[in-house]
Amino acid sequence: MTKEVLLRLESENQLALDDAQRDEIVAFMDAQNAEFEKLNAIDTENVERMVHVMPILTVVREDVMQKNFTRDELQAGAPETMDGYWQVPRLVE
Repeated sequence: MTKEVLLRLESENQLALDDAQRDEIVAFMDAQNAEFEKLNAIDTENVERMVHVMPILTVVREDVMQKNFTRDELQAGAPETMDGYWQVPRLVE
């Protein structure tokens, strides 16, 4: 990152940085770019892609559809129902 780019970003984002802060940000971004260049230099041609560093086994139940309750059983505790739907107080007039 150059100071010109930083000044444009500063203007676009309505920031007011002093010269010391600008120098610190430019130095930080240069260090980050150097680290990315190191990573890009590593040959990963024969490395298999992975999602997690550690092997993860997710144990889940089989997805089987089952009907546990009937509509009448679910609405038994409702204060009011109408045409098979729960009735609730109107909140907006």
